[in-house]
Formats: sequence, C-alpha cells, structure tokens
Amino acid sequence: MALPPGFLDELRNRTSIAQVAGRKVVWDARKSNQGKGDLWAPCPFHQEKTASFHVDDRKGYYYCFGCHAKGDAIGFVRETENVGFMEAVEILAREAGMTMPAPDPVAAQKADRLSELADVMEQAVQFFRLQLNTGPAVAARDYLAGRGLNDGALERWEIGFAPEGWQNLWDHLRGKGVDEDMILACGLAKPSNSGKKPYDTFRNRIMFPIRNPRGRAIAFGGRAMDPNDNAKYLNSPETELFDKGRNLYNFGPARAASGKGAPLVVAEGYMDVIALAEHGFEATVAPLGTAVTEDQLQLLWRISPEPIVALDGDRAGMQAAMRLIDLALPMLGPERSLRFCLMPEGKDPDDVLRSSGAGAMREMLDASLPLVELLWRRETEGQVFDSPERKAALDRRLQTALDRIPDAGLKGHFNQALRDKKWEAFRKPSTPRTVKPGRGRFDAAPGTPRAETKGSFLVAGDASTDERLQEAVVLATLVAHPILIERFESALERMETSLDAHSRVLSALLAGVGKERVEIEQLAGPDALETLYQPRHVHIAPGLREDHDSDVAEKCVAEGLAKLAAARGARRDVEDAMDEITGLVDEGLTWRLGQAAAARHDAGKPDEANPDDYEIAPNGVKLSRSDRARSEAVFDAIRFDKSGGSGA
Repeated sequence: MALPPGFLDELRNRTSIAQVAGRKVVWDARKSNQGKGDLWAPCPFHQEKTASFHVDDRKGYYYCFGCHAKGDAIGFVRETENVGFMEAVEILAREAGMTMPAPDPVAAQKADRLSELADVMEQAVQFFRLQLNTGPAVAARDYLAGRGLNDGALERWEIGFAPEGWQNLWDHLRGKGVDEDMILACGLAKPSNSGKKPYDTFRNRIMFPIRNPRGRAIAFGGRAMDPNDNAKYLNSPETELFDKGRNLYNFGPARAASGKGAPLVVAEGYMDVIALAEHGFEATVAPLGTAVTEDQLQLLWRISPEPIVALDGDRAGMQAAMRLIDLALPMLGPERSLRFCLMPEGKDPDDVLRSSGAGAMREMLDASLPLVELLWRRETEGQVFDSPERKAALDRRLQTALDRIPDAGLKGHFNQALRDKKWEAFRKPSTPRTVKPGRGRFDAAPGTPRAETKGSFLVAGDASTDERLQEAVVLATLVAHPILIERFESALERMETSLDAHSRVLSALLAGVGKERVEIEQLAGPDALETLYQPRHVHIAPGLREDHDSDVAEKCVAEGLAKLAAARGARRDVEDAMDEITGLVDEGLTWRLGQAAAARHDAGKPDEANPDDYEIAPNGVKLSRSDRARSEAVFDAIRFDKSGGSGA
C-alpha cells in the first residue's frame, strides 16, 4: 500500500540502526565507540572473524567492508529476516510504537480482487495436482520418473497435469461457483471466437505452479506431452497477478536459501531449477520463458551481488549469455555483477547432475567465469587479428562496451583486465632473424639473448617495487586530501594498480568525489588502508606531512602520476623490445639498454621554478624533462635493435 508523505522519515528518526543490528551481531568493544554511535562487528551477511561490519547510528546506515552489504534499518530487516519492504516497515513501526496508516479504499478494493484471483489460482493448483494421479496422466508420470523426480519431489514442487480436452478446468471451476470473469482474468481459459464456451489455456501438459515471493500462486508453466505441439513450454498470459518480466521461478525459496549462504544460480527452465534444488542447490531461479529482463536482474541483485548464470551448452545458451552481457553492462557496479557457468556442449544442468552428480556441478559452479571473460570471448572467438585494422576494430568494440559501464572505478578494472587479455593474445614469440655481416660487432651467427641482456637493470630491475611505492604515495596523499580527487579524476581512471589493496583504495577515491576523508576511508576499508600505509616511505611523503598544505600535496600527486605513467610506458616499451630480440647476439644492445637504464634512473630532477622543465603529455599528464628522457632512451634502444645495430 502507499505510505503517506513523511511516514518513512519519521520511522527512520525513531529507529536506532544500532539497536536493530545489535539483535543480530556482537559489537567489537575495541573498535566501537558507543557514545558516538560508531559500532563495529563481524558481518552477519558473510562468514568472517574480523569486525568489518560498520554501523553509523547517527546517520542511520550500515556498511560491510568485506562483502559490501549496505543500507538502513529497513534494509537490514529485509535482508536478515528475508521479508518484503512493507513487512519490514510494519516490523519496525510496531517496535517504534507507530501506527501503520489505514489503507486507501481503492487500494484495498484492488487488494481484495487480487486475493480472490489468487484463491482461484490455488484451486487450479489443486485440480492439476489431482489430475496427475489419474489414468490419462500415466505418460506424464513416466516422463517425470525418467527425469529422476520421486513422489516427494512432485509434492514439494506441486507438479500437476492438465488433461486433454477443451473445458476440463473450466467446468471444474464453474462447478465450484467461480465466476467466469475470474477464470478468464487468471489466464486459465480463453474466450472462444466461435461463440462457444471459453476453453482451457493448458491442455495435455505437465504443470508447474509459479509463485510470487510471498508464496501466492500467480501463474503456471506447462510442458507439452505431445511432441508435435507448437510450443514445448507454455506460460500463463500476463494478468493482474502475473508480469512475467518482473518475476522469477522459485524466487521466494531461493531468496531464503541465499540468505543462509547458498550461492544464487540462474538456470534456464523449470526442470533445471528443480533438478538443481533437489541436488542441494536450493538458491536456484529461472526466468519465465523469456530472456532475463532488467527487472529480473534487479531482483537477482537483491538476493546476491554476483549471481551465477548456468546456461545450456548449446548455441542458444551462448546467445542468451551474450544478450545478458549487453543488458547487464549499464547496470553493473562494485556490488552488482554476474558470473557464467557454461555447461558442456549439448547438455543442461539437469543432464550434468544425472550423468555426473552434484559434486561435478559444484566444481563447475566454483569455476564459473566473470563477465569480463565472456565479453572478451564474444568479441574475439573465431576471429583473426592479423592486421592493425582488425585490432583497431576490436579496440573500438571493447571501448564501446566499456563506455556503457557507469561506475568509473569498475570501468577502470574492466579496462585493465581487457588490456591484459590483449597483451596475452597478441604477444607472439619472435622468430630468429639472420643478421647480415659487416655491422660492427654484430657479425656472429644468431643465438639466444645473453644473460646480461635479459638481466639488465632496465629489464629486470626493481621497477615494480618503485611503482608500488609511488602508487601508495599517490593514493595515500589523495586519501588525506580528498579535495584533490576531482582535479586528478581523469588520470586516476587510467591509473593501473599492482596490488588488490591499492585497487580498492583507487575505487574508493573515484567513488568518493566530493566526500570527506572519513567517508573515503570507510569506502576503502581498514584492511586496504593498512596495506597502503605499511611502507615507511609513505609516512614521510611530503604530501602527508601535517605542516604541508594541499598545494604541496597537489604537486606530489601530479609528479607521482607522471612518474608512474612514464615508468610504466617505458617498461612496456622494453617488454615489447625484449620480445623482438630473441635470436640476436647483443653486446651492443646490452650497452644501449644500459644507457636507457641510466636515463631512467639518473635523469635530474626538474626545476620547479622553470616551466621549460615540464611539458604536457597527450594523455593530459604533466611530465618532467627527466620523465621524457626515460622514454626516449628506451625508444633509442628499440630503434637501434630494429636497425641491426647501424643506428639507421
């Protein structure tokens, strides 16, 4: 029912999230400050030993830095009690001593009609259940037994049978005194075009009741027993009770099972759901005869932040996965994603369970693929990228997909993952090249690169350690000076990170534009911050000293980002060059790489007062002259190698 304006605000003002959550958790006395309403505890939504679940009683919200669950008191009751919104409101209102508003007369009349329609549906459920035990249903019973369903399973899932004939259900319900318009409104019968009695929607089909999250029967799915039937599966038409794009088969029981820790699995059909649930995967749902819709995705994410989509191993299953990727991309976030479990070719989950058992299915679900992997496969499988044009076309397609992701931090991680995949896919081992004689010291026959070349400081030095320290300084400075985040937002979106903790801090910074330091620290989480501040080098950074203002911090961040961009660009250049030197005798190249190393590590610091010591790179980052020298030294080494040592 509709609530009057201000009711929810009053309810939240009267409700203490600390008291509500305190019924489910034990507060950590060392981390919590009861007087300030700052409370910490092990999270009630996932198994853990550390206190990463945070409640801010003054602001009225909770957040878990481990599983990222968040919300207010209403949301907490919904998640922990597995109830709907209005039920959660009623529970809290009762505790707060507030009277629920009287229902609107029109709304009450509509609710009464929906209840009457649901009663008619329940009568239909019972009719179909009884018909499954009759003589005409022997073929249906044999089919179900062949699918491994015993009497207990048939009872649990309320499976029934719609017999052949045009008015079996119609006559039964009319005999019970059900009005004609109610039967038609439930979608159980259709009016005749020839002026005769309405006829049953379902005939000679195995029947699966579809219930809403509150357990009401709202529709049916029917599997045809006649192999020549036009539709193998037939769902109820949309009615006042049933909107197939806003419901999921087995939603209520799956929500309860997921609340107890079971992984949420999305299958394609009724039999897959039943088979999976009967084998212990109780948090399983299915869309209702259509591709997954936006509303169904939102329902899935209300249950679990990362549902596993288990699709049939055929062309149709793969096409469904690809369509789902396009649907999900604009809705993705740090706490909303999908994984994909692809069945063996020609099999569905029911086939796998019957042939290999629950253990094999669990292994497949545990090995499910992230969405980015399916995106990469879609854009690359079966294609050849043997030209710059084809690679550029791939880049454009991937970028188009990335542009649809709304969260900047998540987009950055997708971009990095796809760059890694391109690196692995297009990195080819170099073939030995014959070097012509008469070029100074490069007269020898082809051979493998010498140890001193591969072990040169530029190739195998401590660049990764330096970069991690530089990353930590940049990120820690921005955490301490959040006013600077917006200034460097564009560069941060392109920033690569070498540690998971750094990645989480970067995501928190990008999500924290315009927020205070304490909020960013809450978003990042204590574990990530502990890793960030661990190196001593971070604590002595100028931008983190209390006696320095934000101007100093801004210069430190700008210089750090520029150095990272230059260092990583140089490293990639060297890696590309190393791919091409296999087969060379390379004393000269060793010397050139040594010169590049010297340029990279020994170039003088820029003069802060001299603007000529800086230039703006194409990506918008301010580079010092020394940074530029590093890159140029690497390119000199590469050009020297490609020219065969002639310098041409």
